[in-house]
Amino acid sequence: MAAPAPVLLAVGETMAMLAPSDGEGVTDAAVFLLDAGGAESNVAAHAAALGVTARWASRLGTDALGDRVLRQVSARGVDIAGVVRDERHPTGLYVKDPGRGVRYYRAGSAAAHLGVRDAAALRLDDVDVLHVSGITAALSPSAREFLDAAMTRARALGVTVSFDVNHRAALWPAADAGPVLAALAARADIVFVGRDEAETLWQTPRDDDVRRLLPTIPELVVKDGDVGATVFADAGRVFVPALRVEVLDAVGAGDAFAGGYLAARARGLDVADRLAAGHARAALTLRTYGDSIHDPTPSPYLDRTLA
Repeated sequence: MAAPAPVLLAVGETMAMLAPSDGEGVTDAAVFLLDAGGAESNVAAHAAALGVTARWASRLGTDALGDRVLRQVSARGVDIAGVVRDERHPTGLYVKDPGRGVRYYRAGSAAAHLGVRDAAALRLDDVDVLHVSGITAALSPSAREFLDAAMTRARALGVTVSFDVNHRAALWPAADAGPVLAALAARADIVFVGRDEAETLWQTPRDDDVRRLLPTIPELVVKDGDVGATVFADAGRVFVPALRVEVLDAVGAGDAFAGGYLAARARGLDVADRLAAGHARAALTLRTYGDSIHDPTPSPYLDRTLA
């Protein structure tokens, strides 16, 4: 009998995302894209696109935006059975304004009301990897308690915990976020962090400095933008350069990288191929204005690496 397929469960807030479809600013754009955008569901969608059984759990409002988010995430091949609909709190929204950044309308959102009961309700019995991010810790005190409880349950059940640091300066300053995110990272089995992000949070300008700060993590992935990414693992230190692409929008590329990396890991590929798969998936996202890939056609590189 064949072994069951690995299962990835990603947990965290997904919002409705509004963005000009042509790259113009919000003030002048004539046509907009209304999409689902959230770090954890993005990771699940990228992993699902590469053949991994992926689930997403969170809270959404019982509103039209929540209906749309749920439909869009499901359409990307992600199991949404773990999503709770909240009648009292709305689905969050964010607006991407090219050249001016991102504006969030998420205060008091349904996902901000995640709590320890939600963590206890997570289906983990057949999950191989639980993927979470530091964004959840910044949403509210109850969401931080949820994240702590979810990670604790996963570790107790022998589930691999994947943690993307994902510091959001708009949600909390580095001085407050740094110690919390370092403590959460130290509890994970796989950690994704940007080199510049780590420098802001922990004053660690080089990838080797990040490793010294977090020496016990089995797989520490330090991403350095368009330079490349390094894994510190049992195999030692492995670096793979990034692919060179024309960048239309960098938002979501980190999630795509994590999704590609985790998909390659689920296939049993070595760390160099995991990094390469992450870069390939990120390159696809960098060439779009949305957070996710709407063209399901994989790149030739992914065909070779993840066949």
